[in-house]
Amino acid sequence: MARLLHLLFEYIGRPSSMSGPSMFPTLAGENELVFENRITYRFKPIERGDLVTLKSPLDPGRIICKRIIGLPGDVICVDPTGKVAPSSEHVLLPQGHVWITGDNAAYSRDSRTYGPVSMSLIQGKLSHRIWPLSRFTKFSNPVTFLD
Repeated sequence: MARLLHLLFEYIGRPSSMSGPSMFPTLAGENELVFENRITYRFKPIERGDLVTLKSPLDPGRIICKRIIGLPGDVICVDPTGKVAPSSEHVLLPQGHVWITGDNAAYSRDSRTYGPVSMSLIQGKLSHRIWPLSRFTKFSNPVTFLD
């Protein structure tokens, strides 16, 4: 039974606890449980706006949650406000890399700090907030871009 649960949680999906201010207001930051889909993103491409979990580029033992802002081949402005990153330079995302940010930019360490992130660090995609029940949510992709 333990092996079955391990396979289920590692490769299909699992509940995950979220904490911290970087994804506020999307995730309140305290005692929230989300469902982390760990299989769909392997077969369906990641899209701009997706909420993903990934190994931290600064501490691979730590799992973080961020929003995908840029995909391979996109040109991204590092920090349009100039408040977090040292410049507003533009970066071309290399193949196999994405640009991630927290929804609460002032309290998020993200690609503005460590640059493009390898897609191999992505662990899963958030599909639902499952706790507290009063805030049950199906996450949808809120980002739309005009051609």
